[in-house]
Amino acid sequence: MLDSTMLLAFVTACFFLAIVPGPTITIIVANALSRGLRGGFGTILGAQIAVLLMVSIVALGLEAVIAIMGNAFVWLKMLGAAYLIYLGIKMVRNKSGLKFESDRVDGRGFIEYVVQGFLVTMANPKALLFLGAFLPQFINTAQPVAPQIMVLGLITVSFFATIDSCYALAASKARNLLSKQRVALLNKMSGGFLIVGGAWLALQQKG
Repeated sequence: MLDSTMLLAFVTACFFLAIVPGPTITIIVANALSRGLRGGFGTILGAQIAVLLMVSIVALGLEAVIAIMGNAFVWLKMLGAAYLIYLGIKMVRNKSGLKFESDRVDGRGFIEYVVQGFLVTMANPKALLFLGAFLPQFINTAQPVAPQIMVLGLITVSFFATIDSCYALAASKARNLLSKQRVALLNKMSGGFLIVGGAWLALQQKG
């Protein structure tokens, strides 16, 4: 079983990690601004599915998975960087304006946001490497490792989903207070952030 002291330390660390904005929070906020809570929550669902997948990979053995992938892992990193840059450019160049009059998102639209959240989160393999280095620090090596990692992973997902939901709620409320022009400006700023994040990821390919 997980040591209570280590678990408390993990929960504390997880909270502070969750509140730090990154590409995933950026796209969650952008989607919540443009389409309300359903857009934001759809993105959150996709992001947490991606985190669970990453945790499963860590539980199976991160080094073994990377060894099997070989150079494909580098290509995955580059594809992820390209996707973030593409998404950022798309947001920056959006000249049609944001249509945020309605919170209604049909089933297909919701799935699109889920897929987008999944892809943006998976687009950063550095997150996988980080989880691989972070989670084992709180493991009791005298006990089976994989179940402990999965428990820690579920706690991680819970924290990230909660904090992400707070960002989505705040963005959804803000869109009712801001003008369309200001929301559009925030959307372009979010796009710029994704471009910078993608460029940074591409430059880290030797890391």
